[in-house]
Amino acid sequence: MMAEIFKNIFFVGVGSFLGGAARYLVSVAMKGVSAGFPWATLVVNLLGCLMIGLFAGYINKNMSGESYVALFLTYGVCGGFTTFSTFSKEALTMLQCGNYWGAICYVGVSVVLGIILTACGYMLAQ
Repeated sequence: MMAEIFKNIFFVGVGSFLGGAARYLVSVAMKGVSAGFPWATLVVNLLGCLMIGLFAGYINKNMSGESYVALFLTYGVCGGFTTFSTFSKEALTMLQCGNYWGAICYVGVSVVLGIILTACGYMLAQ
């Protein structure tokens, strides 16, 4: 059991490294574009949503259960690239299961409390 968990962590970790490095490269490539608006973050978040949708759809159609490929691509690469992609996939899954109220609450609470807690952390650090 523990060996399996460590193997899963390895695949997620390698994917996270690659996703994080890719995020950094997008930020560097778009450095001159961001005049007053976080274009690089927006591009990364939207691209990450497309990627996790493609990966999840392919994995769902062609693979059974949790595979190392699924862990590497979704939790790893997409998770390292942007957690917004995971957030979006979870909200979509809730909608697909008919849990509309849960999805609305999840999105609303995540966005509103996320901004509030970011502001609180910022003020506490001042």
